Amino acid sequence: MPAIDPDRDCPRCPRLVDFRNTWRTREPDWFNAPVPTFGDRDAEFLVVGLAPGLRGANCTGRPFTGDYAGDLLFATMIDFGFATGSYEARPDDGLTLVGAAITNAVRCVPPENKPTGPEIRECRPFLIATLEAMPRLKAVLALGRIAHDTMLTTLGERRAAHPFGHGARHDIGRFTLFDSYHCSRYNTNTGRLTEEMFRSVFADVRAEIDAG
Repeated sequence: MPAIDPDRDCPRCPRLVDFRNTWRTREPDWFNAPVPTFGDRDAEFLVVGLAPGLRGANCTGRPFTGDYAGDLLFATMIDFGFATGSYEARPDDGLTLVGAAITNAVRCVPPENKPTGPEIRECRPFLIATLEAMPRLKAVLALGRIAHDTMLTTLGERRAAHPFGHGARHDIGRFTLFDSYHCSRYNTNTGRLTEEMFRSVFADVRAEIDAG
């Protein structure tokens, strides 16, 4: 089975390699490497983001850890029984996922938080391997349109047949793909995504999984 996570010095994307090496020099104590999937391969629920944040997962080495998006994501996951413990924005905070895993479509931090199309394609084998390594998977939550589109391409589905929309659900093969606006500070500050909207999606995911 192909590796589900890239090597620490993955060479696939020259621009991302250069950016990674720049930050290894500037911040040698940071993680500064492809961020691995967090969680259990036996999980029934997978959250898919776009890419690590520079001062978030790229610094800490754990998806959504160390930036604002993680504050909302992990608090919600705890409330809906997908995590236990306390989220304190560091990888040794003792937070544990329950029946869930978190990954990113692109594993390396991109400049300005914007991976290119070719970079998304280069990282797709790791997303494919992650999905194949999770035999009990029932629900996938795509955070944002790009994560949604990447999931569709990974699954060989047409975008026109499964348009992105906050709160939308798409039954694809052995699991259901759920959509949410990304839980970024920008989206929450502008009101594009409220806590209630985010919790509503998680309620749907919880119901899907609990239904068996």
